[in-house]
Amino acid sequence: MKSSYERKKYVYSCALAGLVFLCVLAVWFYIAFGGNVKNIVVSVVLAAAGIAVIILIGYRHITKVYSGIENISDKMISVVDDPDSVTEEEFMQGSMGILYTNFYKMVSFLRESREKELSEKIFLRDIISDISHQLKTPLASLNVFVDMLLDGKVTDPDRRRRVLTEAQNQLSRMEWMVLSLLKLARIEAGAIEFQKQSWNMDVICSQAADGVRYLTEKRGQKVVIDCDGDTKLDCDGDWLTEAILNLLKNASDYSDRDTEISIKVEQNDMFTRIYVRDQGMGIPENELPNIFKRFYRVNQEVNPNSVGIGLSLTKSIVEGMGGRITVKSVVHEYTCFEITFVHI
Repeated sequence: MKSSYERKKYVYSCALAGLVFLCVLAVWFYIAFGGNVKNIVVSVVLAAAGIAVIILIGYRHITKVYSGIENISDKMISVVDDPDSVTEEEFMQGSMGILYTNFYKMVSFLRESREKELSEKIFLRDIISDISHQLKTPLASLNVFVDMLLDGKVTDPDRRRRVLTEAQNQLSRMEWMVLSLLKLARIEAGAIEFQKQSWNMDVICSQAADGVRYLTEKRGQKVVIDCDGDTKLDCDGDWLTEAILNLLKNASDYSDRDTEISIKVEQNDMFTRIYVRDQGMGIPENELPNIFKRFYRVNQEVNPNSVGIGLSLTKSIVEGMGGRITVKSVVHEYTCFEITFVHI
């Protein structure tokens, strides 16, 4: 997009100012040279040539400036359609350099905003797709159970009780999945602000162990906590408790009866690290990169009512508080999750 308005205005203004200046100069030359026309004409011509050179230099300069402005104007139109199509040019100095720098900052911001908006749309699409896909199976099972009961196909009291128990399991599975997905969506969307304060790690570990006691006692499993009573960590205690609880639940699901699950807290000047280790079936090495994905389950036969979202939620919680979670495992021996918070 180009316009010659400013250039024409510059030429007209300079021409008018130059003409007035030459007239004044001619009068001065007339007085200085005592009416000598030849000297007056030569002097005026030389002065006019000098003024023309100055105007030409100024014209070239403002043309360069306005060309840069027109270039940015064209780029602004391109940015609206496709921010990625704009490439940075060589560094410029002065006010034009500042203008270009701020322009490219704006382009960078638009790119980031666009990428964030796109990622949020993809996340929302995936969440909706995951919920609809995961609800199909339990809903179908519930429909079958209800139809069987309504049609009077289940007359035996024991069998009726088993059908109702399975229906209850499916409802519990749906409730856990929906609540977990809502928590995960809120965390990944940045809708939850973790409230960090000093928490006693022994209290957090004990609360998490109490949360899965109904599972571990039923399976004869023992949860052992190794944590100094004065170990403290700046974190959101409620959310960290839920993260550890999810790890304990996973450890219980994938461990045999009468085994031990341990929680160990290690702290030094550099970091605080939480270990959750079981004596379960372990995870094959090729499966490790996938275990934090939503709805991913290593073994479909273990606890068929499991949703497969607990580890993904734990990872989001830990990373949302600035931590990092990793896993080590040996098949048929153990699995150990490590949560690390580096001290700042």
